[in-house]
Amino acid sequence: MKSVETLRMDKFLAMGGFALYVWPAYAAFFVILAGDVLATVVRRRRVLRELRGRLARQGTRRPRVSA
Repeated sequence: MKSVETLRMDKFLAMGGFALYVWPAYAAFFVILAGDVLATVVRRRRVLRELRGRLARQGTRRPRVSA
């Protein structure tokens, strides 16, 4: 015999008969959220690398001598 907690959990997971719509929506949300976070991290690393390169090039550049 199932316990009361198990029956409640089964009812919750079934989402009132809409589980086939609800759980994939949650999955899609979390996949998109993870992709957004990953894209932000990748973009930040790329920008920082580009800025470091610019700073390194500026440091090796000779100062201009005015006439």
